[in-house]
Amino acid sequence: MKLKLDLHIHSEASSDGRMTAEEIINAARAAGLDGVAVTDHDKFFAPPEGFEPPEGFVLIPGTEFSTEYGHLLGLFLKEPVQAKGFRAIAAEIRAQGGIAVMAHPFERTRDPERLLSVIDELDGIEVWNGRANRKNPEANEMALALSRERGLPAFAGSDAHIDREVGNGFVTVEVGEPSLESIKKALLTPGNQTGGREGRDIDVARSQLTALKKRGGGLLKRLKWAMFAAKCLLCDILRPLRRRK
Repeated sequence: MKLKLDLHIHSEASSDGRMTAEEIINAARAAGLDGVAVTDHDKFFAPPEGFEPPEGFVLIPGTEFSTEYGHLLGLFLKEPVQAKGFRAIAAEIRAQGGIAVMAHPFERTRDPERLLSVIDELDGIEVWNGRANRKNPEANEMALALSRERGLPAFAGSDAHIDREVGNGFVTVEVGEPSLESIKKALLTPGNQTGGREGRDIDVARSQLTALKKRGGGLLKRLKWAMFAAKCLLCDILRPLRRRK
């Protein structure tokens, strides 16, 4: 059977996330997904006590780690990772039987050299991220090229922080049964289909507003956010015009 999975989603446990586990699943099913990985910022995803996903829907526990080399996704985790630093975190992910995936490696840089010293610590590269092309229009294309050059499996996710972003990135795998082990094995096999669509800039602004409300912010911070939101709206309006050129 084929499964369509979004492998990078943030819940309300992230500082800039607002979705509950139930809202994530509802949005995922509406987007035609068969499963998701919840990867909160530096926090292990654990569903609320007694919560069970709908039958046939796959919920993969994970974390998005902030490291000195960029963001690292840990998928199929069994418990929180205590290690610090890229290499130690990747080693602990693997020790749990998880998968270490470099997230949006070129979102903020065009330099592939910075990853060469740690590339062997990776199980895969996120070659499509729904938000990555916002700052670097070639971010996903560069990630795909690196994945192919190094022979690393391709992963994809929306990086959704609000419900309408869910499904903006996905990978399709072929499995005999929808178990976590069979899905993990399939993801580690090169050649999986990835795809998605670019998210809206205003959705990034909305998630930043969520963070602002959670942390608390005075008038100056809110004014800065309003200016950023206006810029995002303008970018969304002009994007179709840029594509026609």
